[in-house]
Amino acid sequence: MKRSGDNMGKVIALVNQKGGVGKTTTSINLSASLAYLGKRVLLIDLDPQGNTTTGVGINKGDIEKSVYDVLTGKAPIIDTMIKTKYKQLYVLPATINLAGLDIELLEKSQTEPGFAKGAQLKQHLTDIKDSFDFIIIDCPPSLGLITTNALTASDSVIIPVQCEFFALEGIMQLLNTIRLAQKQLNPTLDIEGVLLTMLDSRTNLGFEVVEDIRKFFKEKVYNTIIPRLIRLTEAPSHGEPIIVYDPKSKGSEAYLNLAKEVIDQNGK
Repeated sequence: MKRSGDNMGKVIALVNQKGGVGKTTTSINLSASLAYLGKRVLLIDLDPQGNTTTGVGINKGDIEKSVYDVLTGKAPIIDTMIKTKYKQLYVLPATINLAGLDIELLEKSQTEPGFAKGAQLKQHLTDIKDSFDFIIIDCPPSLGLITTNALTASDSVIIPVQCEFFALEGIMQLLNTIRLAQKQLNPTLDIEGVLLTMLDSRTNLGFEVVEDIRKFFKEKVYNTIIPRLIRLTEAPSHGEPIIVYDPKSKGSEAYLNLAKEVIDQNGK
């Protein structure tokens, strides 16, 4: 499975403790678009709801091993990844048993000497990192130990920010968490980019938020803005990324553009 003469995969976590900002939609569609553009991609679902898993067409009833088994040391990552029906796209699925993992990891870190708090995912990714161009992690909408695992394992983070009035609220808390992870767990963690999502082009407010975010994050903000579209919210319920569900839509075009920005930024 190793790719010869190529550098290791880039691990990017999508993180924001606010729910409903387009994190899962972006995880699915960015991964699918990168794969469509010829990159080998592993999508890791760290959200107990498992919406990313079903959003790429995996039936939860068919899952024998999940990311939970990997993080608790019950299964190697290579045996847990599932090849999706989309070329070049693999998924490390999540099921509801992930819901109690934060507490389980905390207990283990207190009772087992040598148990590296927050580093389980990183340890497992070293085995397969050079088999992929990109590894995309969909984090849960919280800043607990599961998200800490993702931040420890990642090279960088993408922060999706919804184009709404309270967009910057909570961002400071998130930035503090990222700084803390840099200081204590992962000194090379970087902000890959800030992605503006759910822009309603019919209102001035959306564009004002875009301006505020660009002032705050400057060159870290992607040129691509994801519009608010019914088709984008429909696609995952059909188990399809937008590029398959409605390839000619504005949503499909937006995520392809984002994928191109990510590829260019990483010189891949």
